[in-house]
Amino acid sequence: MKILIIGASGSGTTTLGKVLSEATSFQHLDIDDYYWEPTNPPYQIKVPVTERQQRFKEAFEKHEKMIVSGSLVSWGNYWITAFDLVIFVTLQPEIRIKRLQQREIERYGDSLQTDAVIQERSQAFLAWAKRYDDVTFTGRSISVHRDWLGLLSCEILEINSELAIEQNVSKVLETLSELYK
Repeated sequence: MKILIIGASGSGTTTLGKVLSEATSFQHLDIDDYYWEPTNPPYQIKVPVTERQQRFKEAFEKHEKMIVSGSLVSWGNYWITAFDLVIFVTLQPEIRIKRLQQREIERYGDSLQTDAVIQERSQAFLAWAKRYDDVTFTGRSISVHRDWLGLLSCEILEINSELAIEQNVSKVLETLSELYK
């Protein structure tokens, strides 16, 4: 069983992946761990495309029971048929952006006020994240995600992360039990 969790940045895909992994004992992989070099502060240097794709595919193929959080839309056609269940996490844009703003404060602390480079990158990231619900945006957006979901032949479960994490985990576990009756 391979599960993918996708959604906008700040919608709770990683959180759901971690909690669901604990509830199922499935291996959890987060795309950000393959997309970005480990740096302090994080998310500063992208891993070259070919290297990130190869490393992730190798890790993905090591486990039969896997939960992946993150978007694979632009990672090639292999991923269209790689999953048994895709969970699409949605959230009101206002709540999502507030979560992201709070996360930036927690992640960077005082550096967000004192370091011009971190401040500029944070502002650029938040501006990018705000475009997710813009139907004219061709980057990672709700339109791109919905179009990609339309290519899949596996089960798709849409959940709203405004609900408590326990409720969403229960929905996923119920869906899994239905798939394996």
